[in-house]
Amino acid sequence: MDPLSDIIALLRPHTAISKPITGRGRWGVRYAAHEAPGFTLILKGECWIAFEGREPMALREGDFLLLPSTPAFTLSSHPGVEGVPRAPMEVAVRHGEAEGAADFESLGGTFRIEPVNAPLLLALLPRLIHIPAAHGRTGRLGRMIGLIMEECASEEPGREMVLQRLLEVLLVEALRWHGIAAADGRAGLLSGLRDPALARALRALHADVRAGWTVADLARIAGQSRSAFAARFGEVLGCGPIEYLARWRMALAKDALIRGTKTLEGIADEIGYESASAFSTAFRKRLGCPPGKFARIGSGAVPFSGQLEI
Repeated sequence: MDPLSDIIALLRPHTAISKPITGRGRWGVRYAAHEAPGFTLILKGECWIAFEGREPMALREGDFLLLPSTPAFTLSSHPGVEGVPRAPMEVAVRHGEAEGAADFESLGGTFRIEPVNAPLLLALLPRLIHIPAAHGRTGRLGRMIGLIMEECASEEPGREMVLQRLLEVLLVEALRWHGIAAADGRAGLLSGLRDPALARALRALHADVRAGWTVADLARIAGQSRSAFAARFGEVLGCGPIEYLARWRMALAKDALIRGTKTLEGIADEIGYESASAFSTAFRKRLGCPPGKFARIGSGAVPFSGQLEI
């Protein structure tokens, strides 16, 4: 798989909730922050969304919005309308006047990702992705959300697997949008994949994480000198090539430990460590606890370190 596919597969998005949201007249609601990613697609009319410390932003028909981690926000029919506190609901929501045809319609949803590697998503994405209808990707995104909504409403066999695959496609579609790099400009994997030379090196690294990669090896694949490649990689991804490799190996290791289906020796071999002892030492250095303890107490009790982000 390519690096982006690797990341999405490791996050395993699941447990989707998708619902229609409508409104009429003048209204405003306020939601508290929650960690789960959220998304919305505007089907009719417009609304305004405001996050703390930011100016309200208009969302119009056909616009798509993805929030990797949902901060507190206000949603309203007009800018400046004071929001009434509301709690997230899993059923259809109506704002404003209860009677009459809605002048605003949207599909809203949320989903879960594997918490052990949640920092991967936050490192990969900006605080929000806003894809205006005019940029053309919302047709595909809209179809994905429509399918997610249908699946959420069904009780067919294989529902969870279908939802996971649809959510994976939804994330990939959003991440493919080239406007992200221009609008956000942050260092990270997504920026690296926009650079053809770095993308070649990243694909090689992800294809064989066990290999004893050196900066010189990766520079040759990128078609650059060692010094130029190292400098460019650090500028675009926010860390050096070998540090990136170490972080990705640890992400794979955490996932394997939480699943509990492999021995320490098996994990060490799969991600390129000479022995279980060498792997355990590296894991303890980065996570602050041995791998056995991490596996026993689960992801929720182990604090994340920014050093582990891709």
